[in-house]
Amino acid sequence: MPSADGYGKIGGRDVRSVFCPPALPATTPAPAEDGLSGAGAEERRLQADERRDENWKRFGPYLAERQWGTVREDYSADGACWDYFPHDHARSRAYRWGEDGLLGITDRQGRLCFALALWNGADPILKERLFGLTGPQGNHGEDVKEEYFYLDSTPTHSYMRALYKYPQQAYPYALLIEENGRRSRAQPEFELADTGLFAEGRYFDVFAEYAKAAPEDLLITLTVANRGPDAAPLALLPTVWFRNTWSWGRQGEGYSARPSIVAAGDGGFALVHPAMGHYHLAVEAEPGTGRAPPLLFTENETNYERLFGTPNPTPYVKDAFHEYVVNGRVDRVNPAHAGTKAAALYTLIVPAGGEVRVRLRLSASGASSERAPLHDPFAGFDATVAQRRAEADAFYDAKTGPLSAEETPVVRQAYAGLLWSKQFFHYDVRAWLEGDPAHPPPPASRRAGRNAEWGHLYNRDVLSMPDKWEYPWFAAWDLAFHMLPFARIDPAFAKSQLLLMTREWYMHPNGQLPAYEFAFGDVNPPVHAWAAWRVYKLGVDADGKRDREFLGRMFRKLLLNFTWWVNRKDAEGRNLFSGGFLGLDNIGVFDRSRPLPTGGYLEQADGTAWMAFFCATMLSMAIELAKSDPSYDDMASKFFEHFVHITDAMNALGGNGLWDEQDGFFYDKLHAGGQSHPLRVRSLVGLLPIIAVEVLEDEAMSALPAFRRRMRWFLENRPDLAGLVSLTPGPDAAQDRMLLSIPSRERLIKVLRYMLDENEFLSPYGIRSLSKVHEQAPYRFFHGGEEFRVDYVPGEGTTGLFGGNSNWRGPIWMPVNYLLVEALERYHHFYGDGLRVECPVGSGRFLNLREVSREISARLGRLFLAGPDGRRPCHGENVRFARDPAWKDLVLFHEYFHGETGRGVGASHQTGWTALAIRFIEKMARARAEAGGAGVPEAVGRWEGTGPS
Repeated sequence: MPSADGYGKIGGRDVRSVFCPPALPATTPAPAEDGLSGAGAEERRLQADERRDENWKRFGPYLAERQWGTVREDYSADGACWDYFPHDHARSRAYRWGEDGLLGITDRQGRLCFALALWNGADPILKERLFGLTGPQGNHGEDVKEEYFYLDSTPTHSYMRALYKYPQQAYPYALLIEENGRRSRAQPEFELADTGLFAEGRYFDVFAEYAKAAPEDLLITLTVANRGPDAAPLALLPTVWFRNTWSWGRQGEGYSARPSIVAAGDGGFALVHPAMGHYHLAVEAEPGTGRAPPLLFTENETNYERLFGTPNPTPYVKDAFHEYVVNGRVDRVNPAHAGTKAAALYTLIVPAGGEVRVRLRLSASGASSERAPLHDPFAGFDATVAQRRAEADAFYDAKTGPLSAEETPVVRQAYAGLLWSKQFFHYDVRAWLEGDPAHPPPPASRRAGRNAEWGHLYNRDVLSMPDKWEYPWFAAWDLAFHMLPFARIDPAFAKSQLLLMTREWYMHPNGQLPAYEFAFGDVNPPVHAWAAWRVYKLGVDADGKRDREFLGRMFRKLLLNFTWWVNRKDAEGRNLFSGGFLGLDNIGVFDRSRPLPTGGYLEQADGTAWMAFFCATMLSMAIELAKSDPSYDDMASKFFEHFVHITDAMNALGGNGLWDEQDGFFYDKLHAGGQSHPLRVRSLVGLLPIIAVEVLEDEAMSALPAFRRRMRWFLENRPDLAGLVSLTPGPDAAQDRMLLSIPSRERLIKVLRYMLDENEFLSPYGIRSLSKVHEQAPYRFFHGGEEFRVDYVPGEGTTGLFGGNSNWRGPIWMPVNYLLVEALERYHHFYGDGLRVECPVGSGRFLNLREVSREISARLGRLFLAGPDGRRPCHGENVRFARDPAWKDLVLFHEYFHGETGRGVGASHQTGWTALAIRFIEKMARARAEAGGAGVPEAVGRWEGTGPS
């Protein structure tokens, strides 16, 4: 416990007995030779990994930021996962399906883990993982209450860097819970910075830096910087452990006999895993003293005595290091120096304004003896780290094009967040439903509860997560968007992730893609085909060829998914779809994932638009595949005609379909009591029909005579359909060019008048989800004496309706903006300068649609760029990010953004789909380069997306 002067003892040692000077000077030995130095080093590593010559991706940032409170760890009767496994249990309870840690790494099967633990001498618990509020605790849903930043990573994770800001005073766990509990949904969240803990710089910047000398040789540098005015104590525990795969009474793949960690002869750790083999963790002496740090050992086993009041099978349990460091319980660690969890304990005093550095090296030892030390582990260490850092710089310099000095670090951090959000995700639903032989069976209610119909699903892969704290589980539609920026830096990973979602152990036998772990059977928007098509188009190899095998595999599996949609989500078989919430969970009048309170059903403008979008993309894929395999001609015809039928229904069924001629907008339509009612909410629901657009080139159609004949026959014999859709010869073209789209030219112009009006959808920072007109004129619907209301809410949701902080009512969402911008480029490819619209409405400035797309892109890109006052809109009014040197270069990529100010809202690290910001910033740079007459690198030109899809 802390002493009167606040320093206290760590493991029985007075921290004042150790003084640590600033970081040791870098050593200068030559880097280890791996044959991969130079600007193309990371590309060659990627190629070697893809060929499986070398396993460069075996280790990476695949450790979850939060395993506690997840569905997988929930064995309750009522599915209350946040309550069943709370944060308070996390330090004491072995996880079943994964692990979490602070700035950590693990192997691609999540077996051998490494992360940091910290103690400032005042906290009630050892800081081993991130803390945050659960859904019921937060006034705006789940909410991480920590300050951490992903700074860098290459695709093979040959170089990585991240930062955690750790207060020097006691962490206010109780205050954060209590104050947020007092606040209403109309009030802002109470954040860690609001407690004053970062005042006067009284915190540590803890940097974790990883560099690979070889695929299984990781150089680890931990740097602690004291930003405060006084020297301050810190216990730093680099911790290594094995995920518990031996306590569940199961055999087979993924389960093993107990591994071991023991003290090695050189003062480090020897690690042995039955499947992985021998590893060694070399540990550097304490800075400034030359003394070897104490080594602590325990087991990664549950402390049943603390949690459940029953005896422990071993005296050495998961929370032993907490007890040793915080409470001085030296009897809690294993004196035999053996276990399945181990740490080196550095007791530091970090000088005011100074820093301390500690180095470790984790490597496959390949030794026959588990105690064999690694020879001279720190020789050439710093030079190798510097080399990997330089190679990361060279890799991104070649990928990102003509960015400004301000734009470059933003794009670099966006890629870092994308790559650090890869996570090992393990979930065998059948085993989870059954429970484990060595543990009490789960309640019978599980058999009819969550995910009971997904017993085939078996996840044990590294997956791209939306956010490893708030969303530490994959979501199919999020993942699809992630793959667009991934395709630039690691196309093999992008393709493998998309294929994985369609494999038979993921996709349901009925053809549905799994949505997310809270409800795999829920309905995500069908963007998978679009993502696969874009990844295919972006993935040009050195010979100018694309991966047709990938495209064919995706197309065939997506046929199953398309059929599922048609069979399950078209209630009346009329090509009008109602797919549930479809990602727009807070934008509708009703909760669209539940039965309607009115009875009846919805015909959704967005659901139908998503299906037309899906259909048009499948058409483009089929045309591409038919170039080398004529059997795809028939599929091209099928999707062409299906698109026309959906478009006809959208525009004309029952008169005007889902189009409202009076308003010039698309609306959902409610069918109940034998009547139909348009739900006149001006929202993304009515903008999404814009995205269903494809341009067909004469050259492509001429190469497919069977498809061309069938298309001509169809149009000649169904003039009613030909006249209702925008399918006409292209203007100013040497050859015919044809446009498939839901809105005709006239209807497109009418919808764009809403979209480009700053009093409606056009925000200073992109397109809002809901028209601002509903701020003064909320939409109201009355049924059975109850009012259903939609208000424009520009920031955090003011209601828990349909999903806590997932507020689609008003804010700016990067993925849908991306689709709208891309669609405008395709319309411009067809219409050219012959179609110009006023942008913004009322400005008197008329732009072609490509110029409109660039205007929207610039607004979105400016979210992350500092203005004249140094403030980035995404950080709101937080002046630290504008003025403090230790904060101003850091960027957060939130889930969505305030509809008026651009402030980041929701999950603070949802770099997955918000990494699409890279596209908008690069689009700004491209426009600037073209305006200045500069050439545009080929990679950036391909990323532009202009032209036929």
